[in-house]
Amino acid sequence: MRWTIDASHSTAEFSVRHLMITNVHGRFGKLAGTVDLDPDHPETSHVDVTIDATSIDTRDDKRDAHLRSADFFDVEKFPTIAFKSKAVTKTEDGFAVLGDLTMHGVTKEITLDVEDLSKPGKDPWGNTRIGTSAKAKLNRKDWGLNWNAALEAGGVLVGEQVKISIDVSLVAAAAAAAA
Repeated sequence: MRWTIDASHSTAEFSVRHLMITNVHGRFGKLAGTVDLDPDHPETSHVDVTIDATSIDTRDDKRDAHLRSADFFDVEKFPTIAFKSKAVTKTEDGFAVLGDLTMHGVTKEITLDVEDLSKPGKDPWGNTRIGTSAKAKLNRKDWGLNWNAALEAGGVLVGEQVKISIDVSLVAAAAAAAA
């Protein structure tokens, strides 16, 4: 069955170490995609998501402008981030979704650890919905996001490891098309 991401009820967030002291959190406000899902045969499932890289929001306009610049995402050249699954396998508490993450013009494999799906439910407008959450970790330098600055006391301004957290509300595609 095909499901469509309800962007207004879904989030794609990240966190990265700042000044070697704490984590800075951000999110992308615009995402879209589909999930073709057969819970009884997860190996036939497929995920296809696109994120608008220009929609980055870390609650600091200057930092967001820097992240959109050629130092990081270079959104003029690479306005989107995309994930396309290659394999879905059932795990003890959900799914492992292996796929290609394309960001900053570089494509690399990552695995999303996806929680079990919620039970289907009807929203007030009669649409069937399910939801889930996913997590992953990646090294930003693997995608050419190399900018950094050395700190006077040692260390660097921006950590290399990025934690990704995704929450999605999915609407049955037939219902989404009718709406």
